[in-house]
Amino acid sequence: MELRFESVCKNYGKKRALRGVSFTLREGIYGLLGPNGAGKSTLLNILTGNLSATSGRVLLDGEDVVRLGRRFRARLGYMPQQQTLYPGFSCESFLYYMASLRDMPARRARKRIDLLLGLLGLADVRRQPTRSLSGGMKQRLLLAQAMLDDPDILVLDEPTAGLDPRQRIAVRNLIADAALHKIVLLSTHVVPDVEYIARELVLIGDGAVLIQDSPQALCAAMAGKVWEVETPEEGLDEARTFGLVSSLRRSGDGVAVRLIAEEKPPLPCREVEPSLEDVYLHTFGDEGGL
Repeated sequence: MELRFESVCKNYGKKRALRGVSFTLREGIYGLLGPNGAGKSTLLNILTGNLSATSGRVLLDGEDVVRLGRRFRARLGYMPQQQTLYPGFSCESFLYYMASLRDMPARRARKRIDLLLGLLGLADVRRQPTRSLSGGMKQRLLLAQAMLDDPDILVLDEPTAGLDPRQRIAVRNLIADAALHKIVLLSTHVVPDVEYIARELVLIGDGAVLIQDSPQALCAAMAGKVWEVETPEEGLDEARTFGLVSSLRRSGDGVAVRLIAEEKPPLPCREVEPSLEDVYLHTFGDEGGL
């Protein structure tokens, strides 16, 4: 299975939201990373049919998804970022409603709903109205409807937003388990959510793909560019002049500064192993919003 974006552009008047985006996805999890306004949501909306591209196309196994129409949508599961739910529906009735929209047989729908409510920790609230759910529960319910018909392609927009650390790990593991024979495109601002499960990362900025590679390769390319500087508190401003500050922490009587710099800073420091957050900051700078 292959999903390919070919020179996808989207214009809003004179504003260019996407500038010839091209990349290819196969089975596995792909993280879509970029700052606000980079074009991530526009790209997902084109993929899911909520927007039309100004030019370019998306192909599934060589066929244009627009021409495939309903046949493509039947293979697609989409979890939007916005928590738009029918407030009078219970969790269970909402999922049955979504199953009916997908023309799922009743027996299969019941089996999948029972399974997903259990896996996502929603079995105890299955008959509660969605308006009474916490933000984290709503997020898990949206993930359940995306996975309902066991689709070949999962498009997840900020799937762990509002989840506590335990829930985030559980959802991340569930996505990883489900992705063995699927294409999963996961857009997120939570870098650790994709660091350990993504086959590749697609970094997008200003409407264009900047880099596509594995997390390991991206981190390896940062070797020799990440340093930990030990400095007294009064030396912090000086340390900032030599690179981008990735993190700060107290260390004894001073401060340990994690610094991204093309060359070794002329300060007492040691080279440290790069992380994906370092890659993100190096790629997008302060606009990346870490």
